[in-house]
Order: sequence, then structure tokens, then C-alpha cells
Amino acid sequence: MLYVAMLASFLASVLATPAVKQLALRIGAVDKPNDRKVHKRVMPRLGGLAIYIGVLIGFWLCQPESPYKWHILLGSFVIVVVGFLDDLFELPAKAKLAGQIVAALIVIWGGVQMSFINLPFGGTLEFGVLSIPLTVLWIVAVTNAINLIDGLDGLAAGVSTIALVTISGMAVIMGNLFVLMIGLIMIAATIGFLIYNFYPAKIFMGDTGALFLGYMIAVLSLLGFKNITVISFIIPIIILGVPLSDTFFAIVRRIINRQPISAPDKSHLHHCLLRLGYSHRQTVLMIYGLSAIFGLIAVIFSQATTKVALLIVVGLLIVIELVVEKIGLVGGKYKPLLNVIRGLKFKYVMSNRNR
Repeated sequence: MLYVAMLASFLASVLATPAVKQLALRIGAVDKPNDRKVHKRVMPRLGGLAIYIGVLIGFWLCQPESPYKWHILLGSFVIVVVGFLDDLFELPAKAKLAGQIVAALIVIWGGVQMSFINLPFGGTLEFGVLSIPLTVLWIVAVTNAINLIDGLDGLAAGVSTIALVTISGMAVIMGNLFVLMIGLIMIAATIGFLIYNFYPAKIFMGDTGALFLGYMIAVLSLLGFKNITVISFIIPIIILGVPLSDTFFAIVRRIINRQPISAPDKSHLHHCLLRLGYSHRQTVLMIYGLSAIFGLIAVIFSQATTKVALLIVVGLLIVIELVVEKIGLVGGKYKPLLNVIRGLKFKYVMSNRNR
């Protein structure tokens, strides 16, 4: 029945997208080009509505059993409404954030939250009163990370699909049937939409899609790695390494430049790669590749010993920092690690000359 649900989700998304495109044009839910955006013509958005329809149909057909499913359905409905209204009216940032928090609180009310983690060397860390705010922070952060990376044709849909594939694979390893079923249905629906959204796109997913995908990925990652060890808790962070890194360094960039954290700019990962001379398609495929690498590392990480896992984390952080400095994700002058390396290299060269 799962295969039937996946096929139905895919076909529903494929068939619904043209209708959603016409609806977007009719009601004025369009994305107009400006100096911050890459596209050069008016584009219909709301494409995420087709993904949502596909997921609902797949959900109805496979009927996954979980005590959380109705709260997830209600929370996802709220986030889709928020995204729809933003695509249509361009909501203020505070209104969007409020809607995301409400959607997060709905699944928390249903029991989806970070209540505690098991420490790697014994004992348990109880979050207590911090459980709810930490869960809200995770859901809102991931939701906005997917939204922020939605800057090129097919980028957010592809990155989300890769993240969902990894989460679904981890669900198989952990024996979590509910997360696996929802993950596969979402993959099918997103790929159906990606047919129209990959470069050159005929429709954008808009906030309707980006917020929905981000929200569902955040919730599924919580369910897939619920009440786990400190080491395992890092797995969903690695899986979402590309969008979360982009979001984190966007915040750093705006703090350094003394700009509001919510201020839009043209210095995200995809913008930096475009400035380096890569084409639109090459940039998207490169970020797909990075996302796949992060997913593979997450799987390897999940099977590693504690010491090896710590080494992977340290190595990954160093590589991320080097890439960030090299491509100028924070700014051209932000190169602390590269400057240290150059300094060490200079000292090494000078010491050899003096011998």
C-alpha cells in the first residue's frame, strides 16, 4: 500500500502543479524580479500547495499509525496557511514567525518534543522547562533554513528531497515505520513538483512549499531521533548541514554588518557560487552534491563510535569554516581560519629559509 501511496502522491503533485500555477496567476500570487532575486521575469508561486496536496493524498491512502499524526496534520495545515497568505499578501516577518510558533506548539501539544537526551558516558540530561522552547527553536530554525535556501530554481525542493531521503534511510535503520512512510510520501510529492520547478522553473514553491517542507523535515527529524544520545542528536543537524550552515552564517554576516537579522541580502550560499562564475544549473547541482555528502556523513556518523563521531564533527566544522571563508559567505574580509593557516605557512617558510 505504501508504494501505491507514493505513486499517488507523485501523480497528484504532477497533476496539481499546473492547476496551482493557473490559480497563482489568477489571484496575483506571483514573485516579481528585483535586484536581490536571480529570476528576471514574473513567476507564479504557491507551488508548495501541489506538494501539500500530494502528501495529503498519500497520507490518506497509507494511513500511517502514530499518536502524533493528527497534530502533525493540523500543524502542517497551519504552516501551509501561513505560507499561502505570505505568497499572496507578503506578511510581515513577525506575523510569519507567530504562525510558525503556533504550528510548532501544536505538535508539541501532541507530544513531539525534546524532553531529554542520554549522555554518551552515562546518565541523562533532562531539559525540563526548556523542553518546549528548545523544540520550538528547532522547528522554527529548520523551517526558516529551508525557506532561506529557496533562492534558485529547484534548490529548496532538491535539498529537501535529499534530506528526506537521508531521514527515511535513518528511519529504516532505527525501525521507525511512521517516519519512513511520511518521508517516502513527501519525497514522491516533492519530486512530482520538481519536474516543473527545476531550472528553468515554470513555477516557484513559494513560502507555501518552503515553510511546509521545512516544518515537516523538522518534525520528522524530532520523531526519528527522539530521546537519543548527545552524539546521535547531532545526526539531524548534519543531515540539514547545508541549509542550517547557510542560515547560521547569514545571521553572523548580518551581525558583523550591523544589519537586522531578518534583513534580506544577496550573499547566501547560492549567491556566492553564482558570483564565482558557476551557472544557475551548476550552482544548484553543486549544492545538491553538498547536501548528499552531508547525508552520507550523517549515516556514517550514526554507526561510528563516540570517539570517531567526535572526530567527524571537528573535521566537518573545520571544512565548513574553510569553505565559508573561501567563497565569502560572511564577507570578503572574514577569513580568521585562513589567516591562521597563512600565518603558520609563512612561519614554516621563514624557518626553513633560516636553516
